[in-house]
Amino acid sequence: QVQLVESGGGLAQAGGSLRLSCAASGRTIGSYAVGWFRQAPGKEREFVAAMSRSGGSTYHANSVKGRFTISRDNALNTVYLQMNSLKPEDTAVYYCGAGRSTVVAVPARTYDYWGQGTQVTVSS
Repeated sequence: QVQLVESGGGLAQAGGSLRLSCAASGRTIGSYAVGWFRQAPGKEREFVAAMSRSGGSTYHANSVKGRFTISRDNALNTVYLQMNSLKPEDTAVYYCGAGRSTVVAVPARTYDYWGQGTQVTVSS
């Protein structure tokens, strides 16, 4: 199985940028479809972005399209989420997930492994 550890969260001003990292260990991240989700206080976990196992396909939620980009570096066994033009409504705990799907996976239930999350806070 694969272990995932997120990092890169913190405090940013509206309009600023952050890059989240999700370091994998135990198995190569290229063996999995990967995704980013977020959960704000009092809300359900929300899909943000996903990448297929091959890395050839990505999908981003409408709320972040054009601002966030998911990517993966197989050599570093790491998945990234580049977040630009941040908004206060992006404030949440961000989680990365890995699953056995071969295609882009949107539902959280399709992911088998999760990291512990990293807090992102965007001030206005």
